[in-house]
Amino acid sequence: MMLKGAAKAAPFHLQTSEPVGASRPLPHDRVEKMTDAQVHRVRFEPVGIEMEVEEGETVLNAAFRQGISLMHGCKEGQCGSCKSKLVDGDIELLKYSTFALPDYESETGHVLLCRTHVYSDVSFELLNYDEDLLSRAIAVKAFPGRVTAITALTSDIRLLEIEIERPMKFWAGQYVDLTVGDGGITRAFSMANAPSEATRLRFIIKKYPNGAFSSQLDGGLAAGDIVIAKGPYGTCFRREERPGPMLLIGGGSGMSPLWSILADHIESGEQRPVRFFYGARTRADLFYLDELSAIEAQLNDFKFVPALSDAAGGDKWDGETGLVHEVVSRHLREEKLTGPIDAYACGPTPMIDAVLPILQVNGVEPDHIYFDKFTPAVR
Repeated sequence: MMLKGAAKAAPFHLQTSEPVGASRPLPHDRVEKMTDAQVHRVRFEPVGIEMEVEEGETVLNAAFRQGISLMHGCKEGQCGSCKSKLVDGDIELLKYSTFALPDYESETGHVLLCRTHVYSDVSFELLNYDEDLLSRAIAVKAFPGRVTAITALTSDIRLLEIEIERPMKFWAGQYVDLTVGDGGITRAFSMANAPSEATRLRFIIKKYPNGAFSSQLDGGLAAGDIVIAKGPYGTCFRREERPGPMLLIGGGSGMSPLWSILADHIESGEQRPVRFFYGARTRADLFYLDELSAIEAQLNDFKFVPALSDAAGGDKWDGETGLVHEVVSRHLREEKLTGPIDAYACGPTPMIDAVLPILQVNGVEPDHIYFDKFTPAVR
């Protein structure tokens, strides 16, 4: 679809958080700038940021390459997180989902930056941006590495550990694209380690039936195998030096970015109330319980609240039961935490969609809610 520039609309500024995909396949994006492509200038309003983009790369990939952190999620035209409005210039949109960009929006000049190629100098109006995110942007790069260990945490969750050749700077809660040595499989996974461990990266990964990447974790990948980590990506990262309570809410492999955020918080020495809610089906699906007990003893005001949605008779479970968003709702009503709350929610899309209204009903400001929707691979 070719579009020409539209008249500039009044600035529209949303500060809501947005999803960050963490288990979907991703293309082998370029990191190094091409030298034989025509280059155009891109300007983003109302922030006044300018950058270069080459014909043949998307606007979002050009931003990643130059360390400009725009709002993003799936990076493949499925979620709408990078939606913006074309002000002027000539562009072409690659194939995208009309769920992310309905026809009535595309007809009024709205675009998805992850699917936009430019063919002239252009201007876009950012509809959703975070000034803190823009100020802390890190350029995306590729980091060759090798597998060091794979450990079973539950029947369907694995801990993948890799060592990369040089340190990677990232914020706690961000993710990378992981590619296995032959380049045939790439998936996005969140780091579980604190950013201080810049060369030894860990990932908590859920196995899916017939998963192209996750199936490699039981016998396919082995210590010494080559992998490439490309990143960092993501907007759901820890915001430092905030005194109010911090909520961590997760399910399944959503533990991975939350574990990174928690580890980074502990290392910082900051003091604030922390409530960690984690949803699982049965007791056998819980892990890191000893480590969490040690953290409870270490931090002044920390509570870990696991919730089982399908507790088996033999579980001998006397903790919380039900879906994790229901448990969060009960605890927030009963505890009545004071001060501005920061909430980080990571896990399956239904869990995120259920917990967001619970947080807002209980007084968490939308611009203090950061979430990471984990979706199955689409190809």
